[in-house]
Amino acid sequence: MSDVPLPLDGFYAVIPAGGVGSRLWPLSRADAPKFLHDLTGSGQTLLKDTWDRLVPIAGEQRILVVTGRAHRAAVEMQLPALADANIVLESEPRDSTAAIGLAAAILERREPGVVIGSFAADHVISGEALFRSAVLDAVAAARAGYIVTIGITPTEPAVGFGYIECGGPVAVPGAKLVEKVANFVEKPDLDAARGYLEGGRHLWNAGMFIARASTLLDELARTKPDLHAGLVELAAAWDDPATRGPAVDRIWPKLEKIAIDYSIAEPAAAAGRLAVIRGHFQWDDVGDFASLAKLNTAGRSGELAILGEHARVLADTSSGIVVSRSNRVISLIGVHDIVVVDTPDALLVTTSEHAQRVKAVVDALRLGGSNDVL
Repeated sequence: MSDVPLPLDGFYAVIPAGGVGSRLWPLSRADAPKFLHDLTGSGQTLLKDTWDRLVPIAGEQRILVVTGRAHRAAVEMQLPALADANIVLESEPRDSTAAIGLAAAILERREPGVVIGSFAADHVISGEALFRSAVLDAVAAARAGYIVTIGITPTEPAVGFGYIECGGPVAVPGAKLVEKVANFVEKPDLDAARGYLEGGRHLWNAGMFIARASTLLDELARTKPDLHAGLVELAAAWDDPATRGPAVDRIWPKLEKIAIDYSIAEPAAAAGRLAVIRGHFQWDDVGDFASLAKLNTAGRSGELAILGEHARVLADTSSGIVVSRSNRVISLIGVHDIVVVDTPDALLVTTSEHAQRVKAVVDALRLGGSNDVL
């Protein structure tokens, strides 16, 4: 679909900008989550990177952002071209089904038949021409009636990602290669991940979904009718300021918290209604400091990544990553695969091997009542 004119007609991009990114604590906090940080040295936040990537495909006036009420000012400062009607504020987090489902219900009321694409605010993507090509193929498959996800061609046996098992190809006019999804696989062990890489049938699950808004809502009505009913009722009240607030206060806290993978994607795959496009662009969800280190050293072993505009780091034969948000001098001598995150009120020291366990520290702090550093 490389000859399709952009921005696309009848398409809306949705950016769910939620989640704290607890494995990136103490850098990522409730009041400054991952998507509001520059984690690549690009000079702008991950949210702004995502916006810039989607503008050529959808156009500035056809991007909708779903975020928390507490983040409204920061989001609007990052995205000055975001239309007022296209920022949807959650009163509290209810997971991805509620966020994406509400966006779908609102946009279907505004524009029946619209195709929407959901793209996380906090992922890192390079190879934008390849990204656009995958999205265009996904939109063609969505118009053919499928719920579509974009899977990333694995480059290593990663155990930190979920996987998508591809079934056979299906013919879709205007798209190069569309495949049925045979199965979703949770994060595997290393042996299984190696098998997936060698077999060529599995892709990384990047959490991108493209479909007609009505198709998503129909699937949700089949699998989670109460959640569907609540979202449709909310959407009916959304564009009238007089009715929106009372509806949110009454309905939103009661909505089931469930990820869209479980509520829509997995049931659609079992019913043969989920398709996948192979994405050949570079992608990372920056899920922990080990992946952040790898991202900022381009995978070169033995190097030290340093993030922080005013970082003061002295290093001798050390590798890993240092993230500095203070004025302290940080000196590393003879340590390898180290992770140091220095902020004014909290210090994290671990290794790349144990980076996934940072979430357990956050859980412990929350249980201990130390919410002031969360």
